[in-house]
Amino acid sequence: MLTTKEQKRVAEEISNSSNVIGKGTVLEGNIETHGNIRIEGRVLGHIKSKSKIALGNGSHVEGNITAQNADIEGEVKGKVDVSELLVLKSTAVVYGDINTGKLVVEPGAMFNGSCKMGVVKDIKLSETGNTLRAQPQESRMN
Repeated sequence: MLTTKEQKRVAEEISNSSNVIGKGTVLEGNIETHGNIRIEGRVLGHIKSKSKIALGNGSHVEGNITAQNADIEGEVKGKVDVSELLVLKSTAVVYGDINTGKLVVEPGAMFNGSCKMGVVKDIKLSETGNTLRAQPQESRMN
């Protein structure tokens, strides 16, 4: 059995992990992580992170995104739920609704959908039952 101190250390290690889906990579399926994730390639599925999601220039996601923070430079076709800060960079293209705490839109970014700020609910990561503050996800937009 882990002590409280050991549990905190393990939780910190998990949340500090980083994941990368490289340029030219196509992933079909859902992604859930406690750590940061950077997408440079293409993902056909939902992405959830208790930390930050970064979509690089040229990335393409067909699915919902749920995270604490997110930077988007590529294209998203789906719902975007970010509990804290969402940044749409100048090359971002988003087709779908946005729910976020705070929103930054750089000149040149494109966004087609509705936007709600400050409206968040608890959502759980399926494997661990840990909560992530964001809207419940619905089916993927095509």
